[in-house]
Amino acid sequence: MLILRGPNLSLPGLAHGFFGRTGGVSTGIFESLNCGPGSGGDLEKVAENRRRVSAVLGGGALVTLHQIHSPNAVTVAQTWDMGKGPQADAMVTAQPNIALGILTADCAPILFADAEARVIGAAHAGWKGAISGVIESAIDAMEKLGAGRARIRAAIGPCISQANYEVGPEFRERFVSADAANARFFVGADTQDHFRFDLEGFAAARLAAAGVRDVASLSACTYAREADFFSFRRATHRKESAYGRQISAIMLTG
Repeated sequence: MLILRGPNLSLPGLAHGFFGRTGGVSTGIFESLNCGPGSGGDLEKVAENRRRVSAVLGGGALVTLHQIHSPNAVTVAQTWDMGKGPQADAMVTAQPNIALGILTADCAPILFADAEARVIGAAHAGWKGAISGVIESAIDAMEKLGAGRARIRAAIGPCISQANYEVGPEFRERFVSADAANARFFVGADTQDHFRFDLEGFAAARLAAAGVRDVASLSACTYAREADFFSFRRATHRKESAYGRQISAIMLTG
């Protein structure tokens, strides 16, 4: 089982992991640690994969959202069944033994913690959620639970790298129109009038602008590392019918 960890989140009272695609029971294009109930994979196998993730974190209840590429954040006070999560793309909690899980297959998973206040968060930051404010929504929701913005630590997990994220001119224009400084997250691509977008860099910049001082970027490319991660774009390029989802999760222990 491949588990990456943010060096700034390896703290007492906190369990977390950015899980890859290995170490599970799913088969075929979902091999093997597919944790997405909406992926089209066998739900019993997805449930077993999620049980394994929960066990690694210490056995707490693992919850995931119905992710919709929105800026919406919710506060988690109680758990729900697999596949029954609210429509949102970030969640926060101060409750121990609830693991907040984010499902991805190229988008950036971001895990947050204020260890002193014992408040954690998790966000699904695709380009649409990131530009519309999901990162800031997560931080705001953490503050409402008593977190201090200057104490929050964040880690950006495996996502598609700039080298493999080619976009058209209208995509770049959307970002530059929002803020001319966003041009720095784009470089030219081989295709005429196309660009390559730095999602991880953009997310890190949004975190810094929001006042998060301690940000770790894992720089693990989901598209390039086929043996390690699921990738929506890779599956699309291969005209595959579906794709798995890896999970990133964080939990307060004790």
